[in-house]
Formats: sequence, C-alpha cells, structure tokens
Amino acid sequence: MFAALAVLAAPAGSQARWPVTFVDVAQSAGLNAVSVYGGLDRKRFIIETNGAGVALFDYDADGWIDALVLSGVRLAEGTRQVERYAPGAAPHAHLYRNNRDGTFTDVTARSGLNVSGWSSSVCVGDIDNDGRLDLAITSYGDNALYRNRGDGSFEDVSRRAGLPSGTTRWGSGCTFLDYDRDGRVDLFIANYLRFDLPSAPEVGKGPNCTWKGVPVNCGPKGLPTDTNLLYHNNGDGTFTDVSVASGIAKVTNRYPMTATATDVDGDGWIDIYAACDSSASILYHNNRDGTFTDTAVESGVAYSENGTQQAGMGLAVADYNGDGLLDMLKTHFADDVPALYRNGGKGLFEDVAVSSGIGALNRYVEWGAGMTDFDNDGRADVLYVTGNVYPEVEAILKQYPHRGPRVIFRNVDGARFEEVTAASGPGATEPHSSRGAAFGDFDNDGDVDVLVFNMNERPSLLRNDYAGGNSWLAVKLEGTTSDRAALGAIVRVTAGGRTQARAALSQASYYSHDDLRLHFGLGAATRADAIEVRWPRGGVDTVRDVAARRVVTIRECVGIVR
Repeated sequence: MFAALAVLAAPAGSQARWPVTFVDVAQSAGLNAVSVYGGLDRKRFIIETNGAGVALFDYDADGWIDALVLSGVRLAEGTRQVERYAPGAAPHAHLYRNNRDGTFTDVTARSGLNVSGWSSSVCVGDIDNDGRLDLAITSYGDNALYRNRGDGSFEDVSRRAGLPSGTTRWGSGCTFLDYDRDGRVDLFIANYLRFDLPSAPEVGKGPNCTWKGVPVNCGPKGLPTDTNLLYHNNGDGTFTDVSVASGIAKVTNRYPMTATATDVDGDGWIDIYAACDSSASILYHNNRDGTFTDTAVESGVAYSENGTQQAGMGLAVADYNGDGLLDMLKTHFADDVPALYRNGGKGLFEDVAVSSGIGALNRYVEWGAGMTDFDNDGRADVLYVTGNVYPEVEAILKQYPHRGPRVIFRNVDGARFEEVTAASGPGATEPHSSRGAAFGDFDNDGDVDVLVFNMNERPSLLRNDYAGGNSWLAVKLEGTTSDRAALGAIVRVTAGGRTQARAALSQASYYSHDDLRLHFGLGAATRADAIEVRWPRGGVDTVRDVAARRVVTIRECVGIVR
C-alpha cells in the first residue's frame, strides 16, 4: 500500500523508538453513522468531491469533548437531483455526547443538529458570550448559525441573525474571530466557487474535465469564482454583512477552502488565512481600522517555495520549531508537496517543506491536518489524512489510489521531520478516503487523539495509545473583556528550557474544529515555568510555576481559576 507514497524514509531505528500507536475505536465507541457524500466509486460533479468537516468541542461544558460529524447527500443515479428519502431518513450530521468512559451516545435528535444537505465546514465560537459554545455550519446552499441553549439543544438562529436564506452559494471554510476588538466574535465565511448543478458540464465534457488523460468531473479551474463574506456581530443577536466595507470582498479569482484566524504577524490584531484550491492562498491582514488587505504574496504564504500556485486544502497552525512563533502547514493535491511556512517574525514566512523533510512528493490528495505533539516530547508532530477526488482513476492509474493512509511525521529536533506512518499502528495505515480531521484528547488521558471524516463510511476515531512517560499540560482559556472562548489568543508555554506556542482556533485542519484545550507536551519537565497568554483584545497575562499533567483554566486578567 505504501509503495505509492514517495516520502522520505525514516531510519528503522528511529521508527522503532516512536512510542505512538493509533487504533480506530469509532465502532466500539458508538460513532457508527455513515457520512454520505456523493457517489461511491464515481463522482460526476465537483459538488460530490470535497466532503465535510468534524468538530471536537465540549458542548455541554462537562470537561469531556464531544464529537460532531457532518454529512452530505447523494445524487439519484443518472440524474442531477438529490436522492429522495423517506421523512427523517435523509443523511444528516450527527452529534455524539462523550460518556466519559471511552464511548459516545448519539444525541442528534435532541440537539437539533440533524443538518442535511451538502454540508461543508464547521466552526465553533461563543456568539453571545454566555459560556456555551455555538456553531456555524457552511453548505452548498444556506449557511447556518446555531446557538447553544445550554440544555443539550441548539437553536437555528440563522435568519434572526441576518444570514441570508434561499441562496445557492457554496460556503466552504468559516471562522469566528473578533476582528475589531469589541469583545464579540464576528463570522468569516469563504465561498469556494459559483456552481450551478443543473447546467454543470458532465465528466470529460470540457477543457478542465480530465486528469492525467482520464475523464473526470470538471473544476475547479474553469468554473466561476465567488467572493468571501464577513459578518460583524452587533451584540444583540444580529450580524451585519461588512464584506465590501471591510475589503474582504475585494479579493477575487480564488477558490478558498479552509479558513483560520489568529494574530499571524504579532501586531496584536487577528488576521485571517484561507487556503485556496488551484489559486494563490489569501492572508487577510488586519489593518486595525475595520478593514483588511491581502498580504499573502508579501508575507510568503501565497505560493509554494518555488513560487507556484498549489491546490490548498487543509491548514494546521502551531510552533513546530520552538521559537514561540506560529508556523503554518498547508496540504495539497496529488503529485505535489505540503507547504510548511516557517514564521520568521514581523509577518514574514518561508516555505521550508522540502528542507524539513515534510515536502517529499506523494501520490495522495492531502486534506485535514494537524501539527500537534503526539508523543509529548515538546515538539509538534504532523498528521494529515488523504483521499482522491477521482475514485474512478484508480482502475486506470493504479499509482493513484482512491483511499490512502493517515500520513504521520515525527518532529525529530524542531527542524527536521521523519515519516513514521508504518510505525503508527492500524489507525494510521488502514486506507480510507478521508477529508476533515479534528484533534483533541477525547478520553482525557493526556495525549491527543484524532476524529476523521471518511467519505461514505462511518468516521474514524483514532485513539492515541501513547506508551511513553513524557509529561503534558493543557490550557483552557476564558475571556472576560475578550470574547469568552478567547478565539485567536496565543498561548506560550516555557518548560524544561523550551518555549512553544499554540493558538485557540475556531477552524483549522480541513473544514474542522479542534479541542479548545490547547495541548503542550513537556517532555521530562514536571512543571511549566511560565504560561503566557496574549488575549484577542491585546492584553497579556503570565502565570508561573504550574504543575504538569492536568488541564488548567486561565481567566483573562485573573489567572488560573481551576
């Protein structure tokens, strides 16, 4: 299976030292609903290919992360119409409550999150600062905003909030962020492209409808682009569309996918980055006056290290080299390499994918990704999931499989990575056609697990069976003057002579949301010397001498409260 993956080979001795094994426990944990998304072995239209995201978030605030898995629909055979389903039988999203014993209960019906249609992405935030996490879900069609009632259910407040209805736009990535520092999260939504299913060209019937000589579904090139959206939170339950006034809508001719938001350049204001398919990626620099300017080219995050456009899919943000600055990983299409943008400070990045060992050419389409410390040694490792958008190609070109592994790289020394997929257990090596991935500690055992969206299968829940003795610390943030979830905040932990940084993100990976408890491996250290928090409204708090192996909650302007 791995013959097609032309990655840098790791020395056998180093793979043997890798103490992480991933086991897919989704079935035994109760995550059994199949995520339908387009045709099984053939995709006639691009709407069937991109799949959807997942979320790991604590919706009931009990200290155990729960799981949301989105779904799509399928076209009736030989038609351009969605399959007809009996009432209540249409494929839909599923919310699973964590039972605190390694299992989950499907609570979708009670929650009201049985969202059906061509769902794309999920982002998480607290829109009313009531301490309960709310959701936005994007789709081909109407996007939706769900307010957490606090009783186990969610209320669809989309129309009341001012999100439009009756649309045929294709919402892709989304992220909550407080771009104007008023203490309330606003909402950014990317639009992938303009797509009209009734008039879309059939497989092979156009200039952008073949791949390596094989007729396939058409696009994204050749299909019309759209503009992105920014909604300002008015503080009264409503949002105002400021896409034009803010400059967000000025950026055109892109195919944006995953979006994320944090302070990229260290000026204290939250920026927006969108990975773009078959076009230059976007970095919306926050001008601190309610407007944004695309500075991706100047910052070095628009293209690959050799200046070419790539098919940006997924995003991961973390400090992989321990310099206290946030770096970015961007995943791409087959016969390309991921981009690893090393942050040089002052908003300047350099793609070091090849020199780091991440950027070896491979035959897989890469999607959801995380840079997180799986072995708690204090260095962020890499995992990305794979799956081809053209399942029919495998029958003709065997080197491009429809289903692929979860590719894993161990961070060797803060500068170099080595691939350890084969040493990471069946959860890594079993092939799937995957899309979204969310990272978090679902069983509260001190290591990071992974929830994965699989096309036309149940999800995977990759339990990390870490066999080492390294220490760890998780940091949960609680804003007071900043928004309650402190989205975009940057946390720096110093322990054992090493500093590392992470950010609280509303969306990352591919169309997905990671656990907001920020996880730091500490190696042999038993305490953190210091935890510094840079809050979304610009304030900085520092707490010192913090015992390891626990989750600490830091409240803005107060310090550790539990």
